[in-house]
Amino acid sequence: MTIDEIVKGVLAGNRRSIARAITIAEDNTPEAQKLIAAIYPHTGKAHIIGLTGPGGSGKSTLIEKMVREYRRKGKTVGVVAVDPSSPFTGGAFLGDRIRMQELSTDEGVFIRSMATRNYAGGIAKATKDAVKILDAAGKDIILVETVGAGQSEVEIIKVAQSIVVIHAPGLGDDIQAIKAGLMEIADIFVVNKADRENADKAVMDIQAMLQLNSKETAWKPPILKTTALTGEGVSQLIEKLEEHRHFLEKEEERKKSLLRAEAELVEAVKEKIVNVVIDELKKEGKFEELLQKILNRKIDPSSAAEKLLSGKLKKATRNA
Repeated sequence: MTIDEIVKGVLAGNRRSIARAITIAEDNTPEAQKLIAAIYPHTGKAHIIGLTGPGGSGKSTLIEKMVREYRRKGKTVGVVAVDPSSPFTGGAFLGDRIRMQELSTDEGVFIRSMATRNYAGGIAKATKDAVKILDAAGKDIILVETVGAGQSEVEIIKVAQSIVVIHAPGLGDDIQAIKAGLMEIADIFVVNKADRENADKAVMDIQAMLQLNSKETAWKPPILKTTALTGEGVSQLIEKLEEHRHFLEKEEERKKSLLRAEAELVEAVKEKIVNVVIDELKKEGKFEELLQKILNRKIDPSSAAEKLLSGKLKKATRNA
């Protein structure tokens, strides 16, 4: 297939084209840039969700249940699972692939595992490109699962709009496993395997860590409990993610409104300044004087304005 044919297939949601496009992105050939450039105008519609947290917290199982819940709601879903080992040799993702086998046959779901390629947090450029490809392919939801390698997981913030940090009781070193950077990037905390002993303690530990953060934020990260094996708590997680997306949309609208208000204020200030300066110059007679010089071609309008404002600015500076 040519790049143009692949792009056309991706935009049509063709699974073979999507798979081929991601492979090209992974290989990072000169064709990859052409491919990404062609699909880029069609991106920006999906809700991109990053799921991170320590190994053993049950991220993959939780993702499987989330995909099912989204499908129940009629959403199409893309999954990019970053694998610490080579995707060509199976490795750690094999177990996940078996669990997600049924989902892989669903036309509304596209699952891809990718190698970390030694990037911090496993977020290689190809991972970001894979997200763009799935976005352009029309997936409503894109879930990006990181390798669970500790603090370097904060790289996920460069890819996802909503970050879910997953923890589970009984992992050893408890809350220490998700402190520092991860605590700061989380939009939603999940204590998975909530049927285990000490789940409530894990929730309280996270609450205590959040209270130490004195930084005021408009979004307060909720702490949810889930049991991925049974699906308990997954629908509540989806609801919170939808709530967070609406928050982001409102926040974006707020920023646009702020920019519009700033533009109006700047325009109003400019108008006031111009009126005040012109009135004063007319009273001093300098305005008419310079108008005559412009008419007589003794000075150009730009130089005349500079001469007028230079004097006013010096006066304003002295009075400041």
